[in-house]
Amino acid sequence: MSEFLHNDLFSNGSDPASETSESNSVDDGAYSGFFEGPEKTMEVVFRAGSGVDDGLRALTREQLDHLCTLAKCSILSKISSNYMDAYVLSESSLFIYRHKFIMKTCGTTTLLRCLNALLTLGDQLKLELESVVYSRKNLSNPEAQHYPHSSFDDEIKYINTHAKLQERLHGNGYILGPVTGDHWFVYCADLFPVKPTSSKLLDSTMPLLTTQPFVTPAVRSNHESLDNRTINMMMFDLAPDVCDIFFQRSYATGKEMTKRAGISNLCPGATIDETAFTPCGYSMNAILHDAYYTIHITPEATCSYASFETNTALSDYSAMVRNALTVFKPRRFVLTIFGHEQSLYGLAELPTDNRRIELPGVLGTYARTSVASTKVESQTVCLMACFSKLSEESLFLIPSTNSMVSLASGVGLTRTLSSKASLSSLTRQSADGRPRGSSFA
Repeated sequence: MSEFLHNDLFSNGSDPASETSESNSVDDGAYSGFFEGPEKTMEVVFRAGSGVDDGLRALTREQLDHLCTLAKCSILSKISSNYMDAYVLSESSLFIYRHKFIMKTCGTTTLLRCLNALLTLGDQLKLELESVVYSRKNLSNPEAQHYPHSSFDDEIKYINTHAKLQERLHGNGYILGPVTGDHWFVYCADLFPVKPTSSKLLDSTMPLLTTQPFVTPAVRSNHESLDNRTINMMMFDLAPDVCDIFFQRSYATGKEMTKRAGISNLCPGATIDETAFTPCGYSMNAILHDAYYTIHITPEATCSYASFETNTALSDYSAMVRNALTVFKPRRFVLTIFGHEQSLYGLAELPTDNRRIELPGVLGTYARTSVASTKVESQTVCLMACFSKLSEESLFLIPSTNSMVSLASGVGLTRTLSSKASLSSLTRQSADGRPRGSSFA
C-alpha cells in the first residue's frame, strides 16, 4: 500500500536524521499479491498535566517523520480538532492527543522500533510517561515480518533487552483467545499503577450490569477522560462485491469509495479524511470532537480484510457492530475492546457477550466461536471474541438464548443477566498463555 491517490497535503521530501540502530532500509521488493492487513497498535500515554502546554501536539513534522521512518511508514495527510491531530499513514494511522500517542501500522512495518525515539521526545517535552500498551492479532505470514515482529516472543524480547527501554518499561505480555485459531497479543507496562478502591467488575458476588433502560448511543462529553475504552473489529473474507469497491478500476478516489460503500454511516457527523491506494486498498480517519474512527481495507481476494476502530464512548455498541457488518459483509471477524474497568461497567451490553448476531434479510447470522478476557496491570481490562458467519444448515444448531442480540429488530436489546455472562467470570478464565520458551506469531 505504498502508492496512493490523495490531495498532496504534505510533501514527502523531508529526510530526518536516522538512528543507526533503529533504521529501516529493508527493501520489500515487488508486491507478491498478499498483504498482511491486521494492524499492530501502540498506545503511549503520558501523565495529564505534565509537560509543555501543547504536549505531544507540539511535536514538529520533522520529528513525526522520523518516528514514521523508524516504523517503516510515512505520513500522507492530516486533519485536526481542538483535541487531537489525526494522520493517515502509508500503512494505517496515527492519532496524537496532548498526552496520548496512538499509532497503528499494517503490512511489514516495524512499529516497536519507534518507541524509544517517542519516549525520548516525550522527555524533551517534559512529559511524564504513564503507560505503554502494544497489541496485535496473530499474523497470517509472520515469517515475512521484519525484526522484532515475526513473533510475540521477539517483540517482548526486543523491549526487555533494548538498552533504554528495559530501564523504563517493566510490563507483561498476555495472550487472549485460542492459540489454535484467532488470538490477540497484548503487552502492557503501567508506570503509575492505581490501587483499585472499588472493583465491582471483579466481584463475583455482584452481577456485571445493573438493570437499566436502553439509552440512545451518544458521544461522551468533552470533560470525560480520553482513555475510557477502544473497540476494534477485524473483519476477514469480505464479500466480493464489497472488495470490488476498493479497487481503482471501480472507483478512482477515496471519497468515491467512502460514498459507495456507505462508510460515512459508521461515523455520522464526523470529519472524514480518506485515501485510495494503487491499484487497490483504502484508509480512512474520521474525528468528531475528542473521538476518532479509523478504517483500513485490503480488498485482494486472497487476503481480504477490513478493520474498524474507534474510541467513541457509546452506551451500547450493538448498532455500531451491526452497521460495520452490513457495510463489509465478512465471513468472520474478531472483536476486541479494552479500557478502564469502570468505563466498561456502565455499558448496557458488553460487545463480546453476544453469542449470536442476526442481521436482516440475506446478510445472515454470526455465531461467537470463542471469547476471552483478562485484566492487565492496574485497572485495564481486555476482552476479545471471535465470530463466524453461519451457513443455513447450521443456523439452528447454535443456541440463541443468554446474551443474544437480534439486530433485525433495530437497536433494541435482549439480554439475560447472569454471573456466567458477566465480565467477573470471564476475567477469572486464564488466557491461553504458554511457557516463556514457547513461540507465538
